[in-house]
Amino acid sequence: MPAARTVIFLASLAAATSPAWAQTSRLPITPEQRQVAEQVAQAGVPLSDLAPDAPDQHTVKPGDTLWDISKIFLKTPWRWPELWGMNRTQIANPHLIYPGQVLLLVKRDGRARLELAQGVAGSTSDVVKLRPQMRISALDSTPIASIPLNLIQPFLTDTVVFDTDALATAPRIVAAHEGRVLLGQGDLAYARGDFGNASEFRIFRTARPLRDPGTGEVLAYEAPYVGLADLVRPASEQTDADGKTVPVPATLQVRQLREEAGVGDRLAPAPARNLQPYVPHAPVQPLDGRIVSVYGSALNAGQNQIVALNRGARDGVERGHVLALWRQGQQVRDTTGERTQTIKLPDERHGVLFVFQVYERVSYALIISVQEPVGAGDRFTQP
Repeated sequence: MPAARTVIFLASLAAATSPAWAQTSRLPITPEQRQVAEQVAQAGVPLSDLAPDAPDQHTVKPGDTLWDISKIFLKTPWRWPELWGMNRTQIANPHLIYPGQVLLLVKRDGRARLELAQGVAGSTSDVVKLRPQMRISALDSTPIASIPLNLIQPFLTDTVVFDTDALATAPRIVAAHEGRVLLGQGDLAYARGDFGNASEFRIFRTARPLRDPGTGEVLAYEAPYVGLADLVRPASEQTDADGKTVPVPATLQVRQLREEAGVGDRLAPAPARNLQPYVPHAPVQPLDGRIVSVYGSALNAGQNQIVALNRGARDGVERGHVLALWRQGQQVRDTTGERTQTIKLPDERHGVLFVFQVYERVSYALIISVQEPVGAGDRFTQP
């Protein structure tokens, strides 16, 4: 079998929702990833880096993610440069992988490479060298995602974090149509404030502060999402019967609701969607921080839940960073010596975080794996 240099195509969040955009996108590649890719392109992956039960081949299935596939072949699934870097000399960026493609694990001289087979699934006689624009029309036309997108999409759609308490001065709902107290979908709402040039607004309850678990300092404000509203008529002024100028609030129509809106709720322009792809990688510099809170109303979190971190862009956190979760060592009494002594057991790593949203001083991460419940104050570091 020829030892053709090949590549696993990486997908992005944007590619999963907009393949046309993905075909022309440029994925962010760090210098460290490039260095690893160049090394792997020359020699392949050491067999010691493979998962103990790595199969000889894998057929990509609908529902697979790149994290899932990496976990099949590698001990540490976030080390994707060891997969896509095998063809670093032929392509400038990782591309896409589709359901139906067959991935072959070729081992030779203590090294391993992944190659892509064409033709009959499972065939090892038809191995091809990949090209950046390659597509197989018979396969599912939707590329697989990097991570399970359904776990983070509600957060990306519904949650807004402010570096300051911007909602305190944001436009506010002051009245409802026909004197109602609560608003339902399709109802008219009247609001006052500076609407700028926006025409679509998110509705929020009062934002809650996110405090550093160590210092108590307010890092940001997380606004509970209520719904969406469209600006129907801007604010204006009228003259009453006495000749006085009276302000007329803006009129909005509630388009979508997660819960009933009401007088006092705040409005913020709906931001543009972030289409940058997710490329898992380790932080370049050492990183140490604490979990601020569990997203939602739970006190503790487990696998596939979201947590807020007390480190953000100013601390070097990036979208796609993979972080290690640590369990604090307990204090126990050593009764085996001449005298009883209190000792502290070492901290133990027990989980993996994947950062998918970054703000100036906080970020949000998905718990990819964990052994014990996670709560505010728990520690994380670079992997």
